Amino acid sequence: MSLSASIPFDEPDGLLSEYRTVNGIYDELVGVDGRNRAYWQAFIDGMQALPPDEVAQHSETALRLIRQHGVTYNVYGDPKGEQRPWELDTLPLVIPEHEWLLLERGLKQRATLMNAILADIYGPQTLIKDGVLPAALVYANPNFHLPCHGIVPPYETFLQIYAADLARAPDGRWWVFNDRTQAPSGAGYALENRVITAQCLSDLFRDGQVHRLAHFFQALRENLRALSGKDDPRIVLLTPGPLNETYFEHAFLARYLGYPLVEGPDLTVRDNRVYLKTVGGLQPVDVILRRVDTEWCDPLELRPDSTLGIAGLVEAARAGNVTIANALGSGLVECTALMGFLPGLCTHLLGEELILPHIATWWCGQESAREYVIANLDSMVVARTFRTPTLVSADAGQVLGSELSATEREALIARIRQRGYEYVGQEPITLSTAPAWNEGRLVARPMALRMYATALGDDYVVMPGGLTRISENNSTRAMSMQRGSGSKDTWVLSSAPVDSFSLLRHEEASPVLRRAGDDLPSRAADNMYWLGRYAERTENAMRLLRSLLTRLAEDSVQDANANLAVQKLLYMLAHPGDVYGLMRRRGRTLSAARIEQRIQAYLFDPAEPNGIPQLIHTVNRAAALTRDRLSLDAWRTLDQLHQDALRQRPRVWLDIGDASAVLNDMLRTMSAFSGLGMENTTRTQGWRFLDMGRRIERATTMAGLLRGLLSTGDPERQGFLDRLLELADSFMTYRARYVSAPRLVQVLDLLLVDESNPRSVAFQLDALEQHAARLPRFNDALDRSPEQRQILSCQAAIRLANVRALAHADSKGRRADLDTLLARVTSALNDLSETIGRHYFSHADLGRHTEAASLRRFFEP
Repeated sequence: MSLSASIPFDEPDGLLSEYRTVNGIYDELVGVDGRNRAYWQAFIDGMQALPPDEVAQHSETALRLIRQHGVTYNVYGDPKGEQRPWELDTLPLVIPEHEWLLLERGLKQRATLMNAILADIYGPQTLIKDGVLPAALVYANPNFHLPCHGIVPPYETFLQIYAADLARAPDGRWWVFNDRTQAPSGAGYALENRVITAQCLSDLFRDGQVHRLAHFFQALRENLRALSGKDDPRIVLLTPGPLNETYFEHAFLARYLGYPLVEGPDLTVRDNRVYLKTVGGLQPVDVILRRVDTEWCDPLELRPDSTLGIAGLVEAARAGNVTIANALGSGLVECTALMGFLPGLCTHLLGEELILPHIATWWCGQESAREYVIANLDSMVVARTFRTPTLVSADAGQVLGSELSATEREALIARIRQRGYEYVGQEPITLSTAPAWNEGRLVARPMALRMYATALGDDYVVMPGGLTRISENNSTRAMSMQRGSGSKDTWVLSSAPVDSFSLLRHEEASPVLRRAGDDLPSRAADNMYWLGRYAERTENAMRLLRSLLTRLAEDSVQDANANLAVQKLLYMLAHPGDVYGLMRRRGRTLSAARIEQRIQAYLFDPAEPNGIPQLIHTVNRAAALTRDRLSLDAWRTLDQLHQDALRQRPRVWLDIGDASAVLNDMLRTMSAFSGLGMENTTRTQGWRFLDMGRRIERATTMAGLLRGLLSTGDPERQGFLDRLLELADSFMTYRARYVSAPRLVQVLDLLLVDESNPRSVAFQLDALEQHAARLPRFNDALDRSPEQRQILSCQAAIRLANVRALAHADSKGRRADLDTLLARVTSALNDLSETIGRHYFSHADLGRHTEAASLRRFFEP
């Protein structure tokens, strides 16, 4: 079945039975004669052939996939928080082949024209000298950056990626209403929309002869490779960071294209060359695909207060040692006022007429245009000359003349007459409508389309599709990708069969073989390390809570020993790592009601410090920072845990069975994440730092538990040994070895020095030793690295320990040797964490004081 087929549609009770169009507005689906357009017919027939329940499930399936894939965008100041789920309507926008061919030619021409303008302005500036382009539109433009003048990119291609926002006029013609040349966003979302929609409508997509998107991304990748002049260049994707509106897209594209995702602090300039800070040292960078606006890219020559850029980047580009896509300063031609000059510029530079028209625009810096705008203010949209609407935020600063009061109108006219160059007038845009799902039925919603082109050689390749945005309301006024709008996939039809090419299956003529190396960015290593620590910390808190619930269900908490054990466990939840406080915990007896209240708060209250909801949120945030390094299954597992936690609500009273079931489910999910890390993750340096973080956290926690519960008193009588075995998930191992009740010597042996027990301190140190041996070496003169020496000193102390002597208490019930050993181990593990951070994350000069201080903890009296 081809979507290009023309089949009459006249079923009054079908999908279109309640579909209503707007008079005088072009509708993508239904023509002025009330009949659906021919190129939609096969799609509508295919939808009608689906069972009603399946049609209704499409939106639910898309929402589930969006959650599983973690597709989000951020809106600054949005009450829903930083991460907002992407909104996708599964009904695609369908574009016939003849329209696509026109759009393709028009976008290629427009991208070529914008590139030619940039090449002139940042070069000879003949357009200004010849009077074709007003100087004020260039020199007053905040996106014109003088330090970038004279920097010529390879092949004189300033625009590696170009995007245009398009809308339909009432007569059906496509019009451009925005050009995007700075760092065009949305291509990754368009690809994700395609992935999800193709899964929801798999049969229709497979049979519909829809152009694939992978060729566009293949062209982008090939172009970036060619810019470097190398067969195997190092290309990075530069992002402002996780608080940026479209951070998901940055991470998604980095993974899809196979590039490291980096932030400004990950890069440095040395001798006019850009280097990537990795755990293996500095690695030269050949090409930067930037998602950071020009002004933020270099605090030395552009914006001094920027923390997003790389000091010296402009000079490195000027020296020709790095290529930046798009070229620095390319946001200049996004200026709306430039549209009024494009027809003349196209004729002057290309000798052609513009293929795609744009909305009528008058720059008020010219007297005739200024007077025309004032005279026709009631039919004008007036905006600032230099503004840049973003992908998902509303375009602030626009006013519709007809909606102004008399006072506001006079004030605006006065400002235009006084500072006309700051204002631009445009005809209001009336958007076309497209079908969208709304509560199980089709409705007409205003839409706009963003399309993309990427340079390749001396031409441009246009994405056969794009990012379609739809408004949530019925207003057909232009929305500039407004906050709260949804999105669609865009299906470009072909009259011939299309191939199923995928970039992920692309085979190179001479493939390059690679193994995991030391090119992990230091920031990524840092994030992976702390993800491991936070995940382990969260799992430990869950085990503590489960132990508390078991104690509450099995024992009388009014018993002095049982109550003391509960107090200590509650203290550990409230003050993780505070061993001294745990050792000295001798509070008054807690009532059962108070204990239940605290357990419920830690388990369900999102405002409880160190509670499970807050810990899970921290893990989720850490995972979001490393999502380009995590497998999809790992991300889905953690995201599912986060969604489950968000659905929990504080209970009126604590049901131990219900609380235990919730904790067990959460622990299973955390165990699944751990299992994915061990069995499904390639042994790269990223995995190594993830596991090192987990091992250090586990060893530190276990050493703290042993010290806090065993260094004083009678732990056998107090029931602390049972709790320790339960927390360490080692009851079965103990019972398999010993038939007696838990005894202190045996428990110390199992949880402290037994290298075969995955929960023991010794086991963690053994794993850390293996990891440290595989980390990059910076000083070959040393037989062992500082990390190895610190780990070996801990191992030696544990291996030489006599557990019987450690278990011996003095007349006051104190075990000084055990306390001293565990205090030294804990302190040394903290030093190890600090050493790893300074050595591999910040590249600070360690010196020898850290190593020496760690060694002295064990060998000084």
